[in-house]
Amino acid sequence: MYCFVTYSKGKTPRRPGHKKASTIDKDPVGVYCRIRPLGTEDEECCVEMISSTTIQLHAPDGLKANRNGEYKETQYSFKKVFGINTTQIELFEDVAKPLVEDLIHCKNGLLFTYGVTGSGKTYTMTGSPGEGGLLPRSLDMLFNSIGPFQAKRFVFKPDDKNGMEIQNQVDALLERQKRDSQQTVPKTPSSKQRADPEIADMISSEASCKSENVDEDCCYSVFVSYIEVYNNYIYDLLEGAPFDPIRPKPPQSKILREDQNHTMYVAGCTEVEVKSTEEAFEVFWKGQKKRRIANTQLNRESSRSHSVFTVKLAQAPLDADGDHILQDKYQVNVSQLCLVDLAGSERTNRTRAEGSRLREAGNINQSLMTLRTCIEVLRENQMCGTNKMVPYRDSKVTHLFKNYFDGEGKVRMIVCVNPKADDYDETMLVMRFAEMTQEVEVARPVDRPICGLTPGRRYRNQAFRDELTRRLEERGGPSNADDPVLLAQLIESLPALPPSELVDAADDQTLPCLIEVLERRHHIRQMMTEQFNKTANTLKSMLQQLDSQLSAKETFLHDQRSKLGEKDKIICSQTSEIERLEKKSKTLEYKIDILQKTTEMYEQDKRSLQHELETREQRLQRELTDRRRMEQCMQGMVTDAKLKWEKECERRVNAKQLEMQNKLWVKDEKLKQLKAIVTESKKPERPSRERDRNIAQKRSASPPPRSMALPVHPMHRRSHSAGGEKWVDHKPASNLDLDTVMQPIIPNAIKVSTPNEKALSKCHKYVLRHQELASDGEIETKLIKGDVFKTRGGGQAVQFTDIETLKQECPTAPRKRSTCVDNLEPWGNKAYQIGVLCSTVCHLTILEVKKSLGSTHEHISHVIGNTLTDHFLCLNLSKMNSKKVRSAGLSMFLTVFSQFYTSSVVITEE
Repeated sequence: MYCFVTYSKGKTPRRPGHKKASTIDKDPVGVYCRIRPLGTEDEECCVEMISSTTIQLHAPDGLKANRNGEYKETQYSFKKVFGINTTQIELFEDVAKPLVEDLIHCKNGLLFTYGVTGSGKTYTMTGSPGEGGLLPRSLDMLFNSIGPFQAKRFVFKPDDKNGMEIQNQVDALLERQKRDSQQTVPKTPSSKQRADPEIADMISSEASCKSENVDEDCCYSVFVSYIEVYNNYIYDLLEGAPFDPIRPKPPQSKILREDQNHTMYVAGCTEVEVKSTEEAFEVFWKGQKKRRIANTQLNRESSRSHSVFTVKLAQAPLDADGDHILQDKYQVNVSQLCLVDLAGSERTNRTRAEGSRLREAGNINQSLMTLRTCIEVLRENQMCGTNKMVPYRDSKVTHLFKNYFDGEGKVRMIVCVNPKADDYDETMLVMRFAEMTQEVEVARPVDRPICGLTPGRRYRNQAFRDELTRRLEERGGPSNADDPVLLAQLIESLPALPPSELVDAADDQTLPCLIEVLERRHHIRQMMTEQFNKTANTLKSMLQQLDSQLSAKETFLHDQRSKLGEKDKIICSQTSEIERLEKKSKTLEYKIDILQKTTEMYEQDKRSLQHELETREQRLQRELTDRRRMEQCMQGMVTDAKLKWEKECERRVNAKQLEMQNKLWVKDEKLKQLKAIVTESKKPERPSRERDRNIAQKRSASPPPRSMALPVHPMHRRSHSAGGEKWVDHKPASNLDLDTVMQPIIPNAIKVSTPNEKALSKCHKYVLRHQELASDGEIETKLIKGDVFKTRGGGQAVQFTDIETLKQECPTAPRKRSTCVDNLEPWGNKAYQIGVLCSTVCHLTILEVKKSLGSTHEHISHVIGNTLTDHFLCLNLSKMNSKKVRSAGLSMFLTVFSQFYTSSVVITEE
């Protein structure tokens, strides 16, 4: 009966349940810094290593100084700083070796490199031929430590739920035969195959190391997996998808899941069991060839994805005899070490990325920003005591490593720095992130469970087997000398001894019988001795004969061995030559592969550039076509506009000529009237007033003209204006401001300087104030009154009914006697008055036409004609009894009508 301390069912070890914060031991995240050598000696350096734990950043020459005129120098501290002369083995001893030892002792670990693009992250993790990085050295140390204690293949079998199952020797043998028979399943690399020369040179035998504290009472198996996070999607780099040259299928992305212990893992990821460092690194190299890399302005082989290489170690104790693995699945412990090569952060204005490269850079920067945010929230929760939710799910990288930051293992980060001045700004951001990461504490993982079996089982079993083998070799066969069964048979073949008890001293029969039996036994023994000696002599002679024959054979064998040695030397020389040629062939194949990838990238860039050139040529062709079409359209528009403006100019010139002709005609008429007045004033005789009255009555049947003299009571004449009716008081802006002199006071009046439809629609009466210079040199004001009524076109019309003259005269001055010129003077100025009235009529008509612009052109012309006729008939020309005045008024009306016609044409065109 055995006593065991049970653990989880083949799962990754997990810390116990929730404890108080004060009782949980925590360790800060270990952050290391490695400085890459400069590319050339003349490059400007902005990073200086002050001590083994501190570096200092200097601002480059092109950077602006601070307010004091000094350049700012910043210092940052790390757990350890590795300079430009640090070797890979020194870095491994301080950073990765403790994690490998924890892996052997059932503890998890996470190691990732962080930095800008081209800072040496991939070199630090992978290395180069002759200078292996952290990954191959970790694998070498692991297999050097557990090599003698590894289980056979397929004894440990991964399940689909991030666990590990254990099989007996028979099931494992059947599984191996089944895998070998299936061609579709990728075979596990065999350790008996010759290793790749380039991979074999990664680590020299002098630089190999091992862990001393390995539990010899356990059996171990190593499983590796390799994934990449590209554009926030997870892809399996070890997945052996069938190749279809006709329809190549893109790789399928994987999803993250959580097992029963709340540990995150990649579902459906390929896990390969390996038995040596060469096998493990060959699997890694197989996945490395599938990883996405590209050429950028800053790095020739820039990683476009985050890679995660996971080393999973399964171990189970031996049974009590120390011969076979304990068939108890609850005793299987699984630990893992994740080696992460993060893609470098980059600025697109420096890399000049476009298309897919721009998208890759955006996703890389976004995932690194999410990692920074998670670290900030963890730091804030630990330092301020808050309980904010950490956004692990915003990125696949942080979601995959969530358990490590929650206390599932140690976390180590190597910050790679490129000291050149061009990366100063990005290096400052990396340093700030590293400084903040050091302040985050992670719970310390618990130790592995202790098995209740007796330690040293394997050693005792091995010692017993070695001793048994030694004895068999010494005796030339089975060692049966001490066998009790053979001794019993030998004793039974001898005569039986009689009873030897002496009852009486005088007994003389017992001793003779005993002596007789002993003598017979002695005789038998002598016979057996003689037979044995005879047989021995025969055997000795045979051995001597065989010895002589053996000497002859040995001489012959010696001769053959000397010949074989010579043949071996020849074979060794040929083998070394073959290995050298194979290594050279592998190197050339690797170079050819790199050149092919570079050629494919250049061809892809060439195709993209050709496509872009064709696109730009098509776009340029379209722009040229559009420009020609636009030029034709503009030429047509310019031609149309030119014809339109030529017609407009011709029309305006004709209108201006007509206007000038009308003005000349009016001036001629005025001169003729003046000439006629002057001629009449020079006549020697003046007919009598009765004769003139009779002549006037004979010539015209119209009523006599009313006197234009000022009334005796002016207020009586303005009494009509003082009623309750509303008036439109039209006072032109050209009139003089006489204040209250000869200015009527009209209540309820709307004063306007220009008549408009709105004012006329609100009033019933209309009055126009007109000022002129009288014959005696005084200013007189004339009030031209009229009634407002609606027209057929929907506008407003004014019918003039009265003219009132306001004039200042001295009552004591002698009145001159009226002459024909004086009688004609008031009516002689009526031509001007008619012109003013006609101008007002035309202005009102234009207002009405503008109101009717929504109608068609035929309706507008109809409205113009009807409105003008209505306004003209309202002038009441019957009051003008002078033929000259009527002629002057008619000519003035024709002039205004021509102006109005020109304006109406313009309105119609608008």
